[in-house]
Amino acid sequence: MKEFKKISSRENSLIKLICALQSSAKARKENGSFVLEGLRICTDAYENSIRFDKLIVSQTAKIKYSEQITGFSECSEECYELPDSLFKKISDTATPQGVIAVSRIKDLSATEIDLNGRYIALENVADPSNLGAISRTAEALGVTGIILSSGGCDPYSPKALRASMGTLLRMPLIILEDFSNCLPKLGLKSFACVVDNTALSINGVRFDDGSVIIIGNEANGITEETKRVATQLITIPMNGKAESLNAAVAASISMWEMMK
Repeated sequence: MKEFKKISSRENSLIKLICALQSSAKARKENGSFVLEGLRICTDAYENSIRFDKLIVSQTAKIKYSEQITGFSECSEECYELPDSLFKKISDTATPQGVIAVSRIKDLSATEIDLNGRYIALENVADPSNLGAISRTAEALGVTGIILSSGGCDPYSPKALRASMGTLLRMPLIILEDFSNCLPKLGLKSFACVVDNTALSINGVRFDDGSVIIIGNEANGITEETKRVATQLITIPMNGKAESLNAAVAASISMWEMMK
């Protein structure tokens, strides 16, 4: 196990950095870093060859999870040990396990598109729990990757990472700064999922390789600009008095139809 430097002060610059990365998308973007908290998600990252700039553990965790932390330390540039009371101050969870890693954010705009793949695209999806749930379903169904608009929730937020149970570290992600303008340039046939009985029922759509289904914002749906550039507007038929579906539910149904 590498040597762990000890920190005991809340005024330490690293402590302040962790707090900022936990709470602020702006801080994550400016620093080019994000936080992984918890034994499971750090293990997922470690097993997927994600290196850590910093590893921070509590005194209790260093003893309790010594085997895993030894492995984590070998892929970490710097290692730190905190008193349990101080670790709680930087944790984003109610009952922290005492393990935090800081890693670098990849350039998600540079991820290559597989023109034979099948993708799910999320325009301005705001709820990190929805993003996490969608990513887990996408991985389970064999979806090629996830395309995100820059106006949606941060895939590197602690809530999104926890909700995805590590999937967001494994799935290919692409972020488009100008969603409606850039999406048609990807070379994929796009299907915008809308609440509109004049759109084509998803049951009658044939999804070929090189397809992407677009799911919109929880409150406002897909923007008019994106609807105009989509190859086809599709809808999920609904009975009863339901007017719309939760974004994660709509995405799950759509991905099932695309991948079956």
